[in-house]
Amino acid sequence: MSPLGLIPSDVSLNAALAICAVAFVSGTARGFSGFGSALIFMPLASSIADPRLVAALLLIIDFVAAAPLLPNAWQKADRKATAIMVTGALIGVPIGTYFLSRLEPVTTRWIISVFVFALLLLLLSGWRYRGKDHAAVSIGIGGLSGFCSGLAQTGGPPIVGYWLGRPLPSVIARANIVLFFGASDLFSAVSYAATGLITFDAIKFALVVGPLYGAGVWFGASLFGKASETVFRSMCYALIAAAVIFGLPVLDGILR
Repeated sequence: MSPLGLIPSDVSLNAALAICAVAFVSGTARGFSGFGSALIFMPLASSIADPRLVAALLLIIDFVAAAPLLPNAWQKADRKATAIMVTGALIGVPIGTYFLSRLEPVTTRWIISVFVFALLLLLLSGWRYRGKDHAAVSIGIGGLSGFCSGLAQTGGPPIVGYWLGRPLPSVIARANIVLFFGASDLFSAVSYAATGLITFDAIKFALVVGPLYGAGVWFGASLFGKASETVFRSMCYALIAAAVIFGLPVLDGILR
């Protein structure tokens, strides 16, 4: 089967090429700084194609890219604390998935843009949770992240803001984050499959987009230590802001 046969029938060749370009850029952001891929990919790609297809596509390619990190995370993470937070994701993911499967694409695009803008503000604020550990707080943050993941695969900022603010060695905090998203992605995969969001079209298209995303992750990782992290993070924030602006449905209608 040729690469053209892997592109969904309702996605034009130009749109597919644009999504591949966005995947490379968002993968580069993830490879260098460890965040930002969904916040860049979702607003832009969902302005080009159906948000349901785009969310399933990102889930597939990111899950494959992150899978090799799980064994090491399992060894180093605080599994008990992570399990409490995962409980919240178990509730939040199906709710977010329900809204993604039921809402009209334009409505979903507006919600994704607003969500990503709010999460960008959270990142820019430098927020870190400094309070005491409470199961209810952990479950609530896990639920919020799960909802964002189910709706638009954008569950990173609440979890990162929480775990990096804890009095933990950074290696444990990062392992907790990786392990949480491994479980959250699994819940998303089950929820997406149950609601018909993971389609054969999404799986085939992932074979086209995935290598570009993986190349971006590798390229971004290769830049780590060679470029200023402060400058690169500022560029990531600017890219996220641009993704929100150019992903707005009203601009999409004008540009078309």
